[in-house]
Amino acid sequence: MTTVFCGENRAVKLPAIGLLAILFGPISLLAQNSPNDSDWPTYNRDLAGTRFSPLTQINTTNVSNLREAWSYELGRNTTTGDLGGGSQFTPLVIHGVMYLAGADHVVALDATTGAEQWRFALNQGAPSRRGLAYWPGEGEHSPMVLITIGQLLVALLPEEQTSTTRIMPVFYLGAPVIYENLLLIGSNTPPGSVRAFDLRDGSEAWVFNSTPGPGELGHETWENDAWQNQPNLFHWAFSLTVDEEREIVYAAFESAGPSDYYGGERPGNNLFSDSIVALNVRTGERLWHYQTIHHDIWDFDLPAAPGLLDVEIDGENVPILALAGKTGYMYILNRETGEPVFGIEEKPVPQSNVPGEQSSPTQPIPIKPPPIAKITFTPEDIVTATDTTEAHAQFCQRIYEESGGFFNDGPFTPYMYRESGSLAPSTIIFPGSIGGANWGGTAADPTLGYIFVNTMNEGSFGWIEEQTGSPGSYVRNSVHGPLSRFWWNETSANSGGSALSGGEAAWPCTKPPWANLIAVNAATGDIAWQVPLGITEELPADRQNTGRLGMGGPIATAGGLVFIGATNDQRFRAFDSKTGEELWATRLDMSAFAVPITYQGRDGKQYVAIVAAAASALNDPKPDAAQKLIVFALP
Repeated sequence: MTTVFCGENRAVKLPAIGLLAILFGPISLLAQNSPNDSDWPTYNRDLAGTRFSPLTQINTTNVSNLREAWSYELGRNTTTGDLGGGSQFTPLVIHGVMYLAGADHVVALDATTGAEQWRFALNQGAPSRRGLAYWPGEGEHSPMVLITIGQLLVALLPEEQTSTTRIMPVFYLGAPVIYENLLLIGSNTPPGSVRAFDLRDGSEAWVFNSTPGPGELGHETWENDAWQNQPNLFHWAFSLTVDEEREIVYAAFESAGPSDYYGGERPGNNLFSDSIVALNVRTGERLWHYQTIHHDIWDFDLPAAPGLLDVEIDGENVPILALAGKTGYMYILNRETGEPVFGIEEKPVPQSNVPGEQSSPTQPIPIKPPPIAKITFTPEDIVTATDTTEAHAQFCQRIYEESGGFFNDGPFTPYMYRESGSLAPSTIIFPGSIGGANWGGTAADPTLGYIFVNTMNEGSFGWIEEQTGSPGSYVRNSVHGPLSRFWWNETSANSGGSALSGGEAAWPCTKPPWANLIAVNAATGDIAWQVPLGITEELPADRQNTGRLGMGGPIATAGGLVFIGATNDQRFRAFDSKTGEELWATRLDMSAFAVPITYQGRDGKQYVAIVAAAASALNDPKPDAAQKLIVFALP
């Protein structure tokens, strides 16, 4: 008998919520006993989050010959046009079958040809635009393809042509992660936290509360009982990572709220905001934690799960965890203990002058690696006509002047207070609230000991003011509205801000590079190489290598390659993992803000696939039919 999920900690029978359309013969869904070299079986390929494939057919000598093999249209995603809109989906491939979600359905495709094997219509809402999970089943329990639709956890049972659902306490828009019989999910809505469900009966196995209540560790970091008004410490990272040998799952939590830029109502360090927390994967018990930002007032939340790697340091094998953040730093910790591997210092940082605010006197600054993004600002950093164009440079200088100039006192400079009518300078923050590193996260090559990450050099500017008509309430604002970035995009002071309507022409106002792809040597903490990521082809040839803003992350292969989309120049690229040399690039119909995959088809050929469907504030509008999965192979 198949168990179906509904409600809290109980299993009951439910009717199917949809029907499978069997389009190409009988369903063949083989059990996945363990990942093999051919597959991409989880969001990050492995539970450790390395995104490393052992395939070598496509390598540094032939990658320049890659050609499009087939594609699959996704349909219009309901998030198109928002700050991170469009599909960012990472499909799975297991034993020659690709599992993918479009705008309103889940589909199984022949991973070699793209032919549909089955399609499941989802009529009750839009499926996750980030990813899904596959469970091979256990004993009498059938295999499942699992995806979230807001607060619903949907399990598709292709062999039975049915589906089951469970209502979760939270919405989760990421990709579930499966460890044995446990399904692990994060959260995008109150009450936040992370949870595990038992796939055998649908019960909630455990929950870790990200905002500690009375008697729980960290409760004292919420002064004045502020913990009661903080329901939104979400785990919005697209996945979680698991150390299978040590049975530890690592959760990365966002910043405290309800305001991202004012924390006067929540004095204290506010655990477990901006923290990586190691939990027993079977029980949810906290083993250790590390907080990367104390009392966040920058919206520097941890956007991606960490990557795990074993490296030799001074003759000793060290199990490390690498976490790249919006702060412009990479935090490398011993994943058994949480201790910094290369040292992290608590350093004094600039203090807020906003009434009622008590910013943290210090912040943790890694000794190694060095910063992976721009973390400071001086007026000399503003772009000039010789860097890009006269019009761009004039706009950026004008915004600087209209803002009263910019104040920046180094890393973790807080937005300063500005009284009504004041001529005080605006504050500029580097990195801005999109990073640094964002949801793309890291990839790793265990043969090199390198960690790969793409970062942006983008700044946010403005000040904190008292909200009109609401004494004691403080909000962020600027000459371009509340959410403003220092890029080429004109908005009025009473708008939502330039952050919401950038488009591809919203070039940053600081000198290039605006984005980089970086390799960090995990054995030394040094940057092995760093190259601009993305081009601005509207510029003269000698100025085009600017780097470009964008989201999404890299993967690595044993063929000596790093594949990445991410940039809003509508490109998909391959780099030499040892040197950073760009070996291949192709233009897409839309930018690709997803993590790519690589796999071997049933025909023995290696394929590389990416969803190119970025339709966000960083992109210009494109036809709905352009939102698609694109698959590449050698001729």
